Parts: sequence; structure tokens; C-alpha cells
Amino acid sequence: MNQIIESLFRRKSVRVFAPTPLTCQEQSLILESACQAPTAGNQQLYTILTITDPAKKARLADLCDHQPFIATAPLVLLFLADCQKWLDAFRYGGCQPRMPGMGDLMLAVSDALIAAQNGVVAAESLGIGSCYIGDIMENREEVISLLNLPQYVFPAAMVVFGRPTPQQKARKKPARRAMKHMVHENSYRRMEAEELMEMLGDCAGEQPYAQWLDAFCRRKYNSDFSREMTRSVRDYCDPFWKNSSL
Repeated sequence: MNQIIESLFRRKSVRVFAPTPLTCQEQSLILESACQAPTAGNQQLYTILTITDPAKKARLADLCDHQPFIATAPLVLLFLADCQKWLDAFRYGGCQPRMPGMGDLMLAVSDALIAAQNGVVAAESLGIGSCYIGDIMENREEVISLLNLPQYVFPAAMVVFGRPTPQQKARKKPARRAMKHMVHENSYRRMEAEELMEMLGDCAGEQPYAQWLDAFCRRKYNSDFSREMTRSVRDYCDPFWKNSSL
């Protein structure tokens, strides 16, 4: 196992950071590594926002399901799926572009997430921890106002970075699912109840599996923040859907 693979196996989400700031060189390496990511047609269909304003960091911490550690992170990066800048370039260049549709959005989201993961892997190699903040997709109206997002830009992911505390370094990484459940050959294989319980059962710990599953469903899938995320993403996607009929 080489150093890159060891780094991938070792990496875990970090939500408590040491107060030591990241150096300018470290921040540049993370950003430049992100921008070296694979991208559809070399379009780099994303824009990265570095959030340095303490007031904006605090507001994002509140908007993203009230997670105070976001405001204390030394580096906060927002990866935007950006269908606006190419549309503007085409228009300024005298082209006659169609309006962005759902296919364009999905491609841009892929580009943005690949770039984000490149940044995360680069940070891990430097001994810098990170945590993805999926809740950035919530509260569409407030996020647009706070960050001045145009119509064809979608906040695909936010990632916070910082040096992990000793306790965070010592914390055990949660086990991932067995490969036999995660990798299917040639076609999708829908799992029955018994195999799903085998795949997820270790998460229950000392609880009965059904009790844990019900609690997890209520805490995550059926939660208010999950419903808000669905509403917010629907509204973000509305103009893309409207443009998708060719």
C-alpha cells in the first residue's frame, strides 16, 4: 500500500480543529490541487469560494444546521457547480447558447465534487483534517443572498479544513461497508432485507437492529433539515428543469 492509498484509508471527518492557522502555502496547495482535478472537457464547471469573513462564516455555521465548528475552521471552501460563467462567455463571444439544463447542472456538480475531493486528499497528505458540509444545500434564499450567487450556480459542497486536535487524531474512523455489498458486477443487484441487515447491522451496536434503523431514519432521512434540503435543492434546480426540454 503506497502513501496515497494509506492516506485515503486513514482520512476521516474532523470537526474539532487546533487553533493554529494554515499557512498561505498550505492553503494554496489545497486550492491548486483542487483545480488539478479531472473535469468534463477541461471546462472546470465550478467556482471555489474561500470564506474568510468571520461574519459570513458564522452565518453559514447557523444556516448549515447550526454547526458552530464551521465558524472556527481555519479554512472554509465552498465548491459551486457553475453553469453561469460559460453561458456568459458564450454570450460575450457572440455565440447563441441554449440555456443550461439539468444535464449541464449534473455535469457541473460532478466537476465541483471531484475538485473538492482533490482538495480533501491534498489536505490529508499535509496532515490537515477536513469535513464535508452537505447542509450548504439548505436555506437557498439566505445562501444566495449571503454569497451573491447567480441563477445558474449551485452550492454543491462546502468543506472546512484545519489541523486536527490530538483527540480527533486518536478517534477511530467509522468502519465502511463490506465490499461485497458495495460493488456489484455488470448490473445493479437489489438487496433483500436479510442482506441489508447484514450490511448495516454493525451500526446498531448494542441496540436491536430495527430500533436503531427507525431512530436513524427519523434523525436523518425524515428530519426537518433533510426536508429543507430537498425543498431548497428543488428550487435551485427549477430553472434548469424548465430549460431541459430540447
